[in-house]
Parts: sequence; structure tokens; C-alpha cells
Amino acid sequence: MKIIISPAKKMKENTDDFPADKLPQFWKESEKLCEEIRKLSFEEARTLWKCNEKLARLNFNRFAQMELKRAAAPALLAYEGLQYQHMAPVVFTREAAAYAESHLRILSGFYGVLRPFDRVTPYRLEMQAALQVGDKRNLYEFWGEKLYQAVLDEDRTIVNLASKEYSRAVEKYLQPEDRFITIVFGELQDGAVKQKGTFAKMARGEMVRYMAENQIGKLERLREFNVLGYGYAEEYSGEREWVFLRKAGTC
Repeated sequence: MKIIISPAKKMKENTDDFPADKLPQFWKESEKLCEEIRKLSFEEARTLWKCNEKLARLNFNRFAQMELKRAAAPALLAYEGLQYQHMAPVVFTREAAAYAESHLRILSGFYGVLRPFDRVTPYRLEMQAALQVGDKRNLYEFWGEKLYQAVLDEDRTIVNLASKEYSRAVEKYLQPEDRFITIVFGELQDGAVKQKGTFAKMARGEMVRYMAENQIGKLERLREFNVLGYGYAEEYSGEREWVFLRKAGTC
């Protein structure tokens, strides 16, 4: 079983909490993307990133100085944001960290697929960024089915905790024998399930932590997850989508 999650836009420059001892699987592809971005003018890069001038300048300089092989921060601790804050990997036990290394994969527009303790450097490149690389019109075409193949294991089960922007890079290539379960964290509004981005990000991080701390090996045990007021709602769930509902007003 593999768990897929999205990266975060904000990243830490460095961390010494856990060793980062591996290069990402697709670091050569990342080098190619880095070369393409270096060809852009500052204004072209800013348009690609769709961010303010300060952030664009920061990332323009990052790519100009980037040395992928010298990156030292482990991916799981390099990303910031609500999902990663609630995952709290810095307090993982050795057993939880080992579980994450075995089961958790971070999808990335720049790195493709990351294991938790792969060495990374701060960057900005969302999967939906309109970067053309050779005859590939965008990053979805650039990565093709590599990400799907990278997250597939022998039991062909994938727990999808990624946003649609990232999960579609895998979902497009699913085969009939694959079990791909998208987890939805929502609230009932007028009889319909509605997701709220902030709470969904928090819950995704909490679910990863729950799985790592409890060494979840059987998919069905995920239905026991009950954090932040969320609980499994069988009546709203289906074969490929498991819904967890949160009572309105729950903290």
C-alpha cells in the first residue's frame, strides 16, 4: 500500500532533525527542469509561478544557484503548511518514520515522486505550471506515467490524500486491477458533502500521522480514523471514494 500526498508551496531552507541520505528517484529529470527554468527571464519565470515579485525573486535566485546533488533537507521536513504541521513528522518515533519511508510518497511538479527522506532543495514549481519542455507541453506530459509506476507496489493499493492537481498525474494511468481510494474530508451542507480546504489539509496530515503511528497495514482500518471531529460516513462513501464527515463547528 502506498499513500500519496501533495507538496506545500512554502519550504524550509534546512533542517537537522532527520538525516537525508538519498537522492530523489528522478533527480536527473529535475535537473532537466532546472535547466529549462534557468532559460527563462525573470518576468517569464514570475508568470510561470504566478506569484508576487518578492517570491518570484526568491525562487528565481534559488534556481540560479541550485545544486541538486548537494541538497540536504529531507523532503518530509522540508515542506511547510497545514498538512505537514498536523502530520508532525519531527516527533515521529523510529517506527513511524520507517513506516512513512516505506508507504508515503510526496508528488511534486519538480521532483516527480519523493520518499520522505530524499534530499531536496527549496523550489517553486506546481504540477499545473505551464512549463514546456521540448515537445512536452506541460508537466503532466513531461512526467507521463512515471509517477504512477513509481507509487505502485505489489498489492496495487493507493490511498489518495493528494489534491486533484497532483492526484490526476497518477489517476490517469490507473488499471482495472488497481485499488485507488480517494479520501474526502467534508461537511454536510444542504444534504451535500462540501470540502473546506483548511480543514481538509489539516485532516490529511492527521491521517498520515495516524497511519504511521498505528502501523496501518490493512486499508479497512482507515475507517477507524476519528480526529478533528471527522468520522467515516459509509452512506456517502463508495468503492473509490471514502468520505469522512466533520460536524459543523467542531474544532
